[in-house]
Amino acid sequence: MKRVIVVGGGPAGIMAAMAAAERNKVLLIERNEKLGKKLYITGKGRCNVTNNKDISEFFDFIPGNPEFLYSSLYTYNNIDIINYFEEMGVNLKVERGDRVFPKSDKSSDIINALRRSLDDKNVEIMLNTQISSINIENDSVKSLITDDGKVIKGDHFIICTGGLSYPQTGSTGDGLTFAKKAGHHITKIKPSLVPIEVKEPWIKDLQGLSLRNVELLIKNNQKTVYREFGEMLFTHYGVSGPIALKASRIIDEKADMSIVINLKPALKIEELDKRIQKDFIKFSNKDFKNSLNELLPQKLISTIVNLSGIDENKKVNSITKEERRKLINIIQNFTLKVKGLRGIEEAIVTSGGVDIKEIDPSTLKSKLINNLSFAGEVMDVDAYTGGYNIQIAFSTGHLAGENID
Repeated sequence: MKRVIVVGGGPAGIMAAMAAAERNKVLLIERNEKLGKKLYITGKGRCNVTNNKDISEFFDFIPGNPEFLYSSLYTYNNIDIINYFEEMGVNLKVERGDRVFPKSDKSSDIINALRRSLDDKNVEIMLNTQISSINIENDSVKSLITDDGKVIKGDHFIICTGGLSYPQTGSTGDGLTFAKKAGHHITKIKPSLVPIEVKEPWIKDLQGLSLRNVELLIKNNQKTVYREFGEMLFTHYGVSGPIALKASRIIDEKADMSIVINLKPALKIEELDKRIQKDFIKFSNKDFKNSLNELLPQKLISTIVNLSGIDENKKVNSITKEERRKLINIIQNFTLKVKGLRGIEEAIVTSGGVDIKEIDPSTLKSKLINNLSFAGEVMDVDAYTGGYNIQIAFSTGHLAGENID
């Protein structure tokens, strides 16, 4: 029986500790006052614990090195984690997009179940403990040093400290520093799944407006590089919400990129034109600015009117066919110029991390250090929203924990 030290008490670290504890004595170290702090805020506090799609489909939602995760995801998959929580007495439900949540809508139910499992497996837990350095000799980790000078020795060490997103939850990049000291390369770190800033000053007028069933395109020098249908949200600086966050993964801040939103993607140009004409007949004696209430959200109308170039006080019955065409174009090609991404502290996950070329995908052991493993977001892996990132954390944690020689 070996002494295994797991650093990081998020989903990857918790699962690594649980798996390692089957055959070893385990110490789980967490810098926060409680475990799973990031889990508390995922899914807007409801904890989107995984996704119910077939595991083979997961890889379509993992832009960050999906092939590397084959062993992890097939060894411990979404059905395994669903069964685990059901066995622990946490009833789950499947919502839109196959996202899986606790029926209670309480992330605390997920965390409490994990904590009970740790207790059942006699995992020692050390909270409010920050690791300041790692001691390496002869290609092996000998010990960890806490910020108050305590030396923690072990036989095997698993780093599960996350990336740089949501630093208030404890993800401050410590594990990346430890990996560097161990000789590992760190790929470029940047925010992934993060709100997008735009250049238009009037965007603040749309703050708080949420849209459903719209299509969002990202164009790079007029070439479409991304297309997604779903929900989005306007902010005082740009756009957020599911399809905008997903789009952020491919934003190049140095390129000439734009966001094009089709506000009525279900309608062809001719169909939208007929719909507008129908409304114009209904409101024939009204000013243009008062004729779009049944077509568009109230908060959006003033902006659409201004962009159309049509006089807001013009009577609807005098609007020309050409003006109508301009309106249709604005509605189906609502365009914003990309300014950049919000900071990594606002990102849901981090893109980049410990270079996967230096990690064995079948065990998640370091190829450079004999008794060191990695799991979760500290590695250069990331996925889109929908429960995929948490599943990656659980799966990689389990694989790392069960492969202790």
